[in-house]
Amino acid sequence: IMGCVVNGPGEAKEADIGIAGGDGRGVLFKRGEVVKTFSQDKLVDVLLREITDYEQNYINAR
Repeated sequence: IMGCVVNGPGEAKEADIGIAGGDGRGVLFKRGEVVKTFSQDKLVDVLLREITDYEQNYINAR
């Protein structure tokens, strides 16, 4: 998990799962693609849900 106030969207696009937020809006990226936009107050909940799903898919693939 990393954060950057200057280039959040650019760096989020490079991650398997990334989020960026500002001006009250949040964006979820998966492997460089915008998947969803939402209100910024949901950033943490969305990120945690995505991490949990990613982890489950990884475990199930083994």
